[in-house]
Amino acid sequence: MINLEIPKKYKPLASQANQVATEVFRPISRKYDAAEHAYPKELDMLASLIDGMNEGSDLGGAGAAGVRRSANGGDPGENRNGSNLSTVLGIIELSWGDVGLLLSMPRQGLGNSAMASVATEEQLERYGGRWAAMAITEPEAGSDSAAIRTTAELDGDEYVLNGEKIFVTSGDRADLIVVWATLDRSKGRAAIKSFIVERDNPGLKLDRLEHKLGIRASDTANFTLQDCRVPKDALLGDPEVKEKGFAGVMETFDNTRPLVAAMAVGVTRAALEETRRQLASAGVEIDYDTPALSQPAAAARFLEMESDYEAAWLLTLQAAWMADNSKPNSLQASMAKAKAGRTCVDVTLGCVELCGAVGLGEGELLEKWARDAKILDIFEGTQQIQLLIVARQLLGKGSSELR
Repeated sequence: MINLEIPKKYKPLASQANQVATEVFRPISRKYDAAEHAYPKELDMLASLIDGMNEGSDLGGAGAAGVRRSANGGDPGENRNGSNLSTVLGIIELSWGDVGLLLSMPRQGLGNSAMASVATEEQLERYGGRWAAMAITEPEAGSDSAAIRTTAELDGDEYVLNGEKIFVTSGDRADLIVVWATLDRSKGRAAIKSFIVERDNPGLKLDRLEHKLGIRASDTANFTLQDCRVPKDALLGDPEVKEKGFAGVMETFDNTRPLVAAMAVGVTRAALEETRRQLASAGVEIDYDTPALSQPAAAARFLEMESDYEAAWLLTLQAAWMADNSKPNSLQASMAKAKAGRTCVDVTLGCVELCGAVGLGEGELLEKWARDAKILDIFEGTQQIQLLIVARQLLGKGSSELR
């Protein structure tokens, strides 16, 4: 099988994250799956774990790693393993434990990645160390981020935000919400910017918390913004509306999509490992030196799923490595997200099928992983959106040419 060795300096990181997954996440996984919306207090002691994962990062403790080309730059021929790769490796291990609990850990919201990707140095210093969620999706603008209707109007030294946001991961528990809004709907996607909103802002009203198929340990909030006022300097990045300004905002996804892919890779590995154990206990041996078609059907199916897992793992590491080395990774980020998300769904369901009654029962975590898997194929851009982005990149076509 194709494999990559984890960089030597990150092996302690991966080991630490696996220890947390084994000793903290796994024992309480069922507890908080059943107690949806209850905050996992056991995670408070792990609030600073992300700082350990990002040791050596150039981002100054902004939280999750971000795609900052200037910070990650080095000699053209240098092979740099930086904060993006270290974060991906840590997320894989923690998601192997429980992806919902990972999403519930303070200071690890997707909004932290948005800030790390496009915020100014002053903003990173001001908001560093705080937990930030990200609010993009709207009732009438699901997969199409460019169709956002939430508005931001400049009024003196403040922006006034109005609109509705749904499916905000960690939205109720986070300290900050990174809200995507448009400065001028007539100017299209170029006018879309992201704004930092304090969670206790009186103009940010919590409508409800969603009851979900999976990742139940993580809260998913819906908000209404009613004349929500934020300081002028709460706008992330450049306030000017430029022809290609939306590309800067979309850099956020170049970072967060590999992180979601890493979550999917971790869940996939967990399901495969448990299935291997169940098959072995049933007397089914998997032989890597024998053609798959010459082995029992269960072993052949397992080998097929494992090969998909390896491909997803390699694509995810490639996308993170490219970010660390200041290489444009939009194509690779979408490929990793598409492959890992779909693989996670297919493999977890396949593992449930192979394990029969054991896979469906609550005595093991296989059925939970199958439920958790589906969201990883949806959020941060659905499978269909990722494939559309990949097609545009490969064919050299814009959004107006290929829809």
